[in-house]
Amino acid sequence: MKTFQGADILIPQGIDLTKWSVVACDQYTSEPEYWQQVEAFVGDAPSTLHITFPEAYLSEGEQRIRAINAHMEAYLEQGLFAQYSGMVYVERTLRDGRIRKGLVGAVDLEDYSFAAGARPMVRATEGTVLERIPPRVKIRERAKLELPHVMLLIDDPDKAVIEGVRTDGLQKLYDFDLMMDSGHLAGYLLGEAEQARIERGLAHLADKAEYSKKYGVEEAFVFAVGDGNHSLAAAKTCWEQTKKTLSAEEQQGHPARFALVELVNLHDDSLVFEAIHRVVSGVEPARLLEQLQAFCCDAARTEGEDQRFICVNDGARTELCIRHAPCGLTVGSLQQFLDAYIKTYGGSVDYIHGVEVTERLAAAPDAVGFLLPAIEKRQFFKTILLDGALPRKTFSMGEAHEKRFYMEAKKITY
Repeated sequence: MKTFQGADILIPQGIDLTKWSVVACDQYTSEPEYWQQVEAFVGDAPSTLHITFPEAYLSEGEQRIRAINAHMEAYLEQGLFAQYSGMVYVERTLRDGRIRKGLVGAVDLEDYSFAAGARPMVRATEGTVLERIPPRVKIRERAKLELPHVMLLIDDPDKAVIEGVRTDGLQKLYDFDLMMDSGHLAGYLLGEAEQARIERGLAHLADKAEYSKKYGVEEAFVFAVGDGNHSLAAAKTCWEQTKKTLSAEEQQGHPARFALVELVNLHDDSLVFEAIHRVVSGVEPARLLEQLQAFCCDAARTEGEDQRFICVNDGARTELCIRHAPCGLTVGSLQQFLDAYIKTYGGSVDYIHGVEVTERLAAAPDAVGFLLPAIEKRQFFKTILLDGALPRKTFSMGEAHEKRFYMEAKKITY
């Protein structure tokens, strides 16, 4: 069975798609005003706002989950969706005119694991925070539909797989402007011949001889989870629970075994790796900064590279340097300090997309912000291959408004 393949994909029909399509649920978590604007714009219109769970609303808990399930049932009963079998080629035009190209299809969850030390074909790129999985499982376990904001990356510097798609002659499924000045989205159904070409290209990337040329090892992993790691982990957890109730034969084609994702080339010209910054709140800034300085200059560390980042406090920026850093990446070293500090003194960490938002949140009297460097794209796959998953919240693929918007759906129950 192929790791990435076509699926029975549901596309809404006869509605305002600008109101239907909403940004990934893990965006704008510290900006409730964004979601208030979305709610006002969408109103009661059919929308993914009503069948996903923005993390800004997690405090609503069970009540919102019941509403999500009710809306899913209603949309299915109303015949809102048309079903298309295969893969969908997606072109996402960003605010500045750059176009990100992707393929929507299904990934086999049997080929994915978020367990520490696991080495499957589909790998988590960042450490999975296990306590973040149960709330997502609770949302998914009674749902009839899934809508993906998961983006898997492939390492295709020749741009032969996804970029090789030509839209001439393909059936256009949707073409519309996204809300909140977030660009444009168009999708096309791939024909059988083009889908077969995609599958051959992915098989080539998995070839052990080719892999050895690229990375110096024969072990092959082809798909890295770029966005939506915890959502995919929730899908995997639900599948492991479901398959216990099924025979071996029933497991083969069960819809919960496959998760809908978008596949994107790491080397897509529009794909920019942004750092995810930190804001620590509920702390005494003077004490935190004093201990951070001591951590940066810890004389016990005699090995490792020096690492630089910027601290934001009281309206000022200060560059700090961790001498002989304990982790390979700056974000890992800083996170090590923050985890230990919060365990001792309390406080909380928020993970922020964007410099301006970080600086604004860090202006609070009990807060300190940290601006971190972005990981180098060319080192991405090799770092994961050799060192394992990166520290949690290491990187973001673009700004919040550039994230994947919910559009397609797939049934996960019969």
